[in-house]
Amino acid sequence: MPILHLIILSIVQGITEFLPISSSAHLILFPNLSGSQDQGPLIDVAVHLGTLCAVVAYFRRDTGRIYRGFLGLSKGKIQTKDEFLALCLVVATIPAILAGLAIKMTGFDVELRDNVALIGAAMMGFGIVLWWSDRKGYSKKSSDGWTLKEAFILGLWQAIALIPGTSRSGITITGARFMGFSREEAARLSMLMSIPIIIAAATLGTIDAASNANFAVLRDAAMAACFAAVSAFIALALMMRWLRRVSFTPYVIYRIIFGTFLILWAYN
Repeated sequence: MPILHLIILSIVQGITEFLPISSSAHLILFPNLSGSQDQGPLIDVAVHLGTLCAVVAYFRRDTGRIYRGFLGLSKGKIQTKDEFLALCLVVATIPAILAGLAIKMTGFDVELRDNVALIGAAMMGFGIVLWWSDRKGYSKKSSDGWTLKEAFILGLWQAIALIPGTSRSGITITGARFMGFSREEAARLSMLMSIPIIIAAATLGTIDAASNANFAVLRDAAMAACFAAVSAFIALALMMRWLRRVSFTPYVIYRIIFGTFLILWAYN
């Protein structure tokens, strides 16, 4: 892949992964809009690993808590807040993994990926739902009060993100806002939920792509991961600061405009 296309692709992934505007929609459509060759599954895995590095670095204190919690869980203990947080993340990850495996085994993932009209409709529809949750949701809960029931329900919301154009961060923030979490706390929960789901998706993607990998592809993948990590960290920091003063409405407006364009493009 040409270096310029690789850089653009990585920056697009980094910026859109944590913003509620669907990174998958942008990644899927990039080859069509740029006229370049599809980047392939290994590059997709690499840019997601880059964004994983960004969220781990930005939420390093929470990541440390999750790590300690998983160590406790591995020993069969659920005694501390860290261990309970880790358990909640496991519960929240299960629905998306099961749904993802089902879609993968049926081959339906390819049809979803190639349906531009569906991507556009998801961008618009779930953008409006995000706006509704942000407007109607109250802001009384913090992530420290997360329950197993809420974790499972958010996991179901996260599973919906398997529809390209939905936005994993957008749909989980939507669910959290409906539950009563503040904008910042909803975004924080969404970002923490991304850690295990990205690891799971990257593991599955690596297994699928490793057999066709060569030195050139691995080199491109490493570069893509680095570019995505830097751009994702910047985008994440700006969004978390932005949410202290502004709602999700600007993202919703962008989703509606972009979704409308995709639907018109699909049928013309």
